[in-house]
Amino acid sequence: MNIHEYQAKTVLKSYGVAVPEGYPAFSVEEAVEAAEKTGGPVWVVKAQIHAGGRGKGGGVKVVRSLGDVERQARDILGMQLVTPQTGPEGRTVKRLYIEDGCDIARELYLSVLVDRETSRVAFIASTEGGMDIEDVAAETPEKILTLTVDPASGISGFHGREIAYALKLEGDQVRQCIGLIGNLYRCCMDKDASLLEINPLVVTGSGDLLCLDAKMNFDSNALYRHKDIMELRDIGEEDPAEVEASSHDLSYVKLDGTIGCMVNGAGLAMATMDIVKLFGAEPANFLDVGGGATKEKVTAAFKIILSDPNVKGILVNIFGGIMRCDIIAEGIVAAATEMDIGVPLVVRLEGTNVTRGKKILNESGLAIIAADDLGDAAKKVVAAVKEAA
Repeated sequence: MNIHEYQAKTVLKSYGVAVPEGYPAFSVEEAVEAAEKTGGPVWVVKAQIHAGGRGKGGGVKVVRSLGDVERQARDILGMQLVTPQTGPEGRTVKRLYIEDGCDIARELYLSVLVDRETSRVAFIASTEGGMDIEDVAAETPEKILTLTVDPASGISGFHGREIAYALKLEGDQVRQCIGLIGNLYRCCMDKDASLLEINPLVVTGSGDLLCLDAKMNFDSNALYRHKDIMELRDIGEEDPAEVEASSHDLSYVKLDGTIGCMVNGAGLAMATMDIVKLFGAEPANFLDVGGGATKEKVTAAFKIILSDPNVKGILVNIFGGIMRCDIIAEGIVAAATEMDIGVPLVVRLEGTNVTRGKKILNESGLAIIAADDLGDAAKKVVAAVKEAA
């Protein structure tokens, strides 16, 4: 789950992390009031959406008067902000963050994330703040330090000192960095954050470290432990189909392909997506109905898949371990009867009650293409879509 910059800074501030003074605003009037609270004389008007690169799209403006705060707030609120992370459709700006201006001497990069290669929390630091870290990694990888934390020993002053030296900090800045690294680590561990990115971390004209931006992602599987974080969720920033899926306890992620996939089990879903690509097509989604899917959940899954206009065919791949194939078959028949699927539908069933499941499908009178195995299913759905086109 993602949260907005101003929310992330509130979380960081509770852990003793230095951030500029700022206030959220949901209207032009609130933006001016927020600017008056900070006092100025320089303010930053920031669009709040769940995407990076806001400045490149015109969503971050530095201003020097309350009149300019009002004008920029009026321009940015309601705009369709397009950034490299939103796609060409962009995102509608519904809230702002009015922040005190900052005297910037240096811009640095710092992030904390779960490193899946080492299964540890890792810090990534670079002197090249304010830039896309992917570009830095590709062009000047020697300017990036990656430092993992042993979960047995935890965080220590050593980590902060090494990062400080990599960032070329001096004097009291080293002490500040040691404290910052410890606070960020505790925040991520306490809140089950999967990513905390500060870009840029700045050295101010007075020599202090300040987190000028903050992006936080959280492990969705751990949110039940953090009601305070759950309250920060902005459903308006999420894909409507993904929100609908979560209400039915379905794991769904929209992709850019044309083959809708309905599978039980995350690993099997990934394998299904891979084999669709192997046969020359692209998956339209990741959708895991889980091990305890009901007829109602299967019907909901079909509706969500078909809500994507790019879907030209559907592949159902079910291995009945905990899940019974006859239940899936009943759900498929119910969904196909209730709605006009209108695209080729290929079904591969295997496992518990598979004979009963296949019988239900065969006797349904529906135009369902049966498959014997996963390779056969992928081959048939790709061929059927090409033929229908």
